Amino acid sequence: MPTQKPAPGAPRTPNPADPPGADPTHRPRYTDLFRTPEFTPLFLSSAAHTAAQTLTGLALGTLVYEATDSPLLSALSMFGPSLAQVLGATVLLSGADRLSPRATLTGISATFALGTALLAAPGLPLWSLFLVILVQGLVAALGGGVRWGLLHELVPNGRYLPARSVFNMMSGLTQVAGYATGGALLTTLAPGPTLLLGATLHAVAAAVTRLGLTPRPARTRGRPTPAETWRTNRVLWSSRPRRLTYLGLWLPNGLVVGCESLFVSYEPGAAGTLFACAALGMLAGDLTVGRLLPPTTRRRLATPLLLLLATPYTLFALHPPLPVAALCAALASVGFGASLVQQERLMSLTPPELGGHALGLHSAGMLTCQGLSAAAAGATAQLTSPPTAITLLSLTSLAATAALTLPRRP
Repeated sequence: MPTQKPAPGAPRTPNPADPPGADPTHRPRYTDLFRTPEFTPLFLSSAAHTAAQTLTGLALGTLVYEATDSPLLSALSMFGPSLAQVLGATVLLSGADRLSPRATLTGISATFALGTALLAAPGLPLWSLFLVILVQGLVAALGGGVRWGLLHELVPNGRYLPARSVFNMMSGLTQVAGYATGGALLTTLAPGPTLLLGATLHAVAAAVTRLGLTPRPARTRGRPTPAETWRTNRVLWSSRPRRLTYLGLWLPNGLVVGCESLFVSYEPGAAGTLFACAALGMLAGDLTVGRLLPPTTRRRLATPLLLLLATPYTLFALHPPLPVAALCAALASVGFGASLVQQERLMSLTPPELGGHALGLHSAGMLTCQGLSAAAAGATAQLTSPPTAITLLSLTSLAATAALTLPRRP
């Protein structure tokens, strides 16, 4: 949890993760994080999980679009699991601080491995495919809170933002590689083998988590129950500054992901290229915000970055060719760096004992908005066209950013 800047001359509390003899006043480097116990296995298991989801999502989107020629069903197959996050956030999220992180993360990855292997089964009915996707989404709702709560526990004293920046950059690089690999595989193989590769990567994530993390007790006592989930959600939602921060994390981001959900129907043969360019832009934004900008500067950039996140997609009204569309996707995704600033603010407003739940609510709410936006984008594209739907969602994202910014002004 970020701490206030000490007064000049005041002693500063050393970080337990610092190596012996380290200067506690230095700005943390990424290499310092990897010397933190258990940071590396958590990082590697998350990388495997992200790679698996990237391959699986692209394969599912392609598989469903080839079978149905429906932008709506294609978008839902890729981002539909996010819709189940809203249910998970209302019944499971109290487990984020009340379950053992190692056992929970291992079980989630193992569940994803089994479910993805089932999706690869030939001749699986479409309703069964979406049922598996729904179950995976429910399980994923708990995973975000456990993973990011553990990360916040491993890197205390203001290092959460650079640590999350490292994870976001890993996600960007993994998505670039995953979409490029997935696109290449799908041009030569059926989606089934690509899904099996995703299942294997989920199994790798489970193994790394089980072997690399040590058992540790839950951060909060008590049993995870739906009633406790609701109670904590109400506590977190009761603060107006936290409400505005949550909405800023959920709405503009989710609407732009709705734009991305139409890449397959916009350019069926080059969707992997568009996704890879978007991931590359996200990587650049996270590196800039998480490492290169000083704290005073990055705090002022949340709103400009959210505006950047949506603005390039308005150019899709002109039906740009693939190179221009790829450039727009990359430039827009730089704006995802705003989430780092917003998460830092969220944790400064949240009691430490609710950190995992708060981050889980952020993750679940964000993914739910992404799933709803993907459904809305697919339905709009079904009635109009993918470029029109992308343009409308980008304009809605800009309007949401403006509406959330105005109340904060004096």
